[in-house]
Amino acid sequence: MPHLTRRAALTLGAATLATPTLAQAGFPNRPIRVFIPWGAGGTTDVELRALCQAGSQRTGQPVIPENTPGAGGILGAQKLLSERPDGYAVAQMPVSVFRYPIMAARPPFDPLTDFTYLIHLTGYLFGVVVRAEAPWQTFQEFLAHAKANPGKVNYGTPGVGTSLHITMERIAAERELDWTHVPFRGVAENMQALLGGQIDAVADSSGWSKLVQDGKLRLLCTWGENRATRFPNVPTLRETGINIVSASPYGLAGPKNMDPGVVRALHDIFKAALEDPAHLAVLDRLDMPMMYKNTADYTAFVRQQFEEDKAMIQKLGLRL
Repeated sequence: MPHLTRRAALTLGAATLATPTLAQAGFPNRPIRVFIPWGAGGTTDVELRALCQAGSQRTGQPVIPENTPGAGGILGAQKLLSERPDGYAVAQMPVSVFRYPIMAARPPFDPLTDFTYLIHLTGYLFGVVVRAEAPWQTFQEFLAHAKANPGKVNYGTPGVGTSLHITMERIAAERELDWTHVPFRGVAENMQALLGGQIDAVADSSGWSKLVQDGKLRLLCTWGENRATRFPNVPTLRETGINIVSASPYGLAGPKNMDPGVVRALHDIFKAALEDPAHLAVLDRLDMPMMYKNTADYTAFVRQQFEEDKAMIQKLGLRL
């Protein structure tokens, strides 16, 4: 919904609630589970829990978040493979779902055929942080240090194949750097390792915000099109001389072969939840843009994303 203000989005959300689609379909009549493939307390967890709460208020049934962290964010998608396509189990689909099978010798699933894509939601504010006492005041200084110390600098991300991992490797390829990727299961483990000195930097979504605001971490750059609202003095990656924008947009999907009526009902539930004022407030707090796409547009986006990622991964020569 790029051309609508959030106020206009709320109006559309009210219109969605007025439709009788859900009552006619008799769906849902029991709780809906939402698999969150990241640890509790991270950016994705906070956003999706707010979405689930808003969805619960609109359906009369609980929309229950379930954390399934690990493996770079693909475990939610993997759980869908064994779920019935009845609409009572859906999962967040990070872009690692499209990338992991390309890098794996034995792909665990086919992202183009094994899922039903429901609705596209939002994207992240990404950035690179270091400890407050670290010697690097700018991202350029950090890159220069990595260049002068090949093999000695390491960085953490939420997992292999995530946008954070891929982008850091793109930076390394562009600047001819030799640094080490250390994957973790989520922002909590990343922050613990960074603050404990086990790693030099973390590339992650805005779960680092509070630690930056409290002066415990230093934010070297963000990866969006524009500077982050809460961190106006921090340059974007482009402003540091690296022409990359990364927001890692995501949505929700269910198992393959779902009934079209259930797909429409789920889309309507989560669209209304997306536009709920309480959920919009969480997006604002996390500097996450609304990036709504309906079912058809999201499905088309997935195919395009998969082909683009396949070309990029093959170019970088990335393997698990």
